[in-house]
Amino acid sequence: MLLAVVGLNWGDEGKGRMVDNLSADADYVVRYHGGSNAGHTIHTDQGKFKLHSLPSSVMRPEVTSILGPGMTVDIEGLLAELDALAEHGVDPERLLVSHQASVCFPFHRDLDAAEEERLSHGQYGSTRKGISPAYGDRVMKKTLLVGELFDKESLPARLASVVDWANERIEKIYGGTPLLLADVEQWAAEVRERLEPHVVDVTRLLTEALAQDATVLAEGQLGALRDLYFGIYPFTTSSNCLAGHAPVGMGIPWAKVDRTVGVTKAFSSCVGAGPFVTEFDEERADRLRRQWGEYGSTTNRPRRLGAFDAVATRYGARMQGADAIAITNLDQLTGTGELQVCSGYERDGRPVAEFTTSPAELARMKPVYETFAGWDEDISGARRYDELPRATRAYVEGIQRLLGVPVRYVSVGSHRDALIEIETETGTETETGTEGN
Repeated sequence: MLLAVVGLNWGDEGKGRMVDNLSADADYVVRYHGGSNAGHTIHTDQGKFKLHSLPSSVMRPEVTSILGPGMTVDIEGLLAELDALAEHGVDPERLLVSHQASVCFPFHRDLDAAEEERLSHGQYGSTRKGISPAYGDRVMKKTLLVGELFDKESLPARLASVVDWANERIEKIYGGTPLLLADVEQWAAEVRERLEPHVVDVTRLLTEALAQDATVLAEGQLGALRDLYFGIYPFTTSSNCLAGHAPVGMGIPWAKVDRTVGVTKAFSSCVGAGPFVTEFDEERADRLRRQWGEYGSTTNRPRRLGAFDAVATRYGARMQGADAIAITNLDQLTGTGELQVCSGYERDGRPVAEFTTSPAELARMKPVYETFAGWDEDISGARRYDELPRATRAYVEGIQRLLGVPVRYVSVGSHRDALIEIETETGTETETGTEGN
């Protein structure tokens, strides 16, 4: 079985906690795109962990966690994450890296930052983790694949070509100091030794696993609105965030996704630039941001906040092919008063029902809201859907009606056991994720 867990919005939806929970029933979890610009926060009995390159299943030692060929691997960052986990007594010995994934070099981060500075007020809101130039180099056939680090005969010539191309941009476009080939060769030698035990042929491994009826979970990064092709371009990431791309990015392009869980917050949040139709005014956003701790997991940048946007989320659910919805951070809405949900847009006083990915068009849209009663009761201790206040359930069911996809999960807290699974077929609810590691 192939399951995908993906974001429906701009990212930061809480996918990490969903992957951590659902991976309890998985044999393999595979990151299929992106790189160290991911920011997944996991809460377990061992503490709170912020992951970037690592799949969100690494806290489960029985699960094999994989960085797929669709990723660009920040090797330095990956090794640093492994060291940080080791300090907490966690040894992700079953972590594997595809030999076909791209290498994200340290200079890619420098190029990323230099381009954002060059853009000045026209910045895209990059995390400056090197993702865009690293993916660009893959498309230009100017970077290295992970497996090439271990071909010592061909590596010197390949690295020379990579460094030469990097220096063309560093010197001529950004006026920086050129790289020294010897320094890059030394870097490659240092990281190669530590990385080698983890590098495998992922396609062969997963082909055999699926033939034996293993459960494989594809972990998405960011969300549908940041997808390179179907997001709000150019305010997107540089990879394909959609579940439809998961088999390709995992290395099993012939496979079919059997089930897709689309994750969204109970409100809207966004890190980075671009149009945001339901955005709160800065005073309200700042107050809620401080109250909720809404800062980016990777950059610690303040998240932009707004009312739940059912128009954008419905588009995200359709593009992801979601057959189940997970609503996270529901507990954060407690005590905030009446709640508004954007059910449609208006442009020049005329209704607009469908989402557009054109930034210029989105900038002209005005939200049309439905208002729901809020609640003051603490819901963080609820473990069954029927334990939630009536107003909370009405809010969840209103979102479900507007999205047209069953809400299967609601999160009422950060820990593993604070996730309620709703058995929509029977109308009964079950508690999930209560086991610890």
